[in-house]
Amino acid sequence: MEKLLEIKDLYANVGEKEILKGLNLTINKGEVHVVMGPNGAGKSTLANVIFNNPAYTKVSGSVEFEGENINDLSVDKIAKKGVFMSFQSPEEIPGISTFNFLKFAKGKITDKPVKVFEFKKQVEGFTEELNMNPKLIERNLNVGFSGGEKKKNEILQMLALNPKLAILDETDSGLDVDAIKTVSKGIEMYKNDENAVLIITHNTRILKHLKVDFVHVLVDGRIVKTGMGELATEIEENGYKEYNA
Repeated sequence: MEKLLEIKDLYANVGEKEILKGLNLTINKGEVHVVMGPNGAGKSTLANVIFNNPAYTKVSGSVEFEGENINDLSVDKIAKKGVFMSFQSPEEIPGISTFNFLKFAKGKITDKPVKVFEFKKQVEGFTEELNMNPKLIERNLNVGFSGGEKKKNEILQMLALNPKLAILDETDSGLDVDAIKTVSKGIEMYKNDENAVLIITHNTRILKHLKVDFVHVLVDGRIVKTGMGELATEIEENGYKEYNA
């Protein structure tokens, strides 16, 4: 298997507080990984540290993408290499339509002019597959969107930008059953043998609709157990108590 993301002995802080404490994780092309853990375990910190969010500090360890150390790259350069992250709480951005945002982002990532008519047809096809109101792509990005519409819009962005690695940070939180099925469908539409998905969540609802390769339990800044899909079922039944120090 060809490695896409490799994290080695990663320590990271938020301010003076140590959050990640020697985390190791390898994701190969074609794989779907899930990181689960209780609130405050470091799940969202992991996603933000991969992307070099300046609010987080890497203390030691390394993050490699396609064999290249990306520890010191800026967020935009990491995105350009093919890493995408959905947000737990997507921001509302007035003044730019969803479609214009996607067109601009696509052009920046590919360094090629976007064929507007062709790209719009593709985006409209994705909105139909995701059961989204097609008028949403003409509205200001996330402004006035419901929680479910915002989360579907994150999946729309993933499909339109077609990254090599999609990091989905609690994309399932706050969604009803139908919306979770739609988000799962979008992930299935996206994944193939040349890309990978990292799903960060604290519950197992979204996993009922997806085939995942590995489930990792993250507690107190470390991955304490890795297993297959059955591990998620075990956590659903027993919680995280056996992993707590």
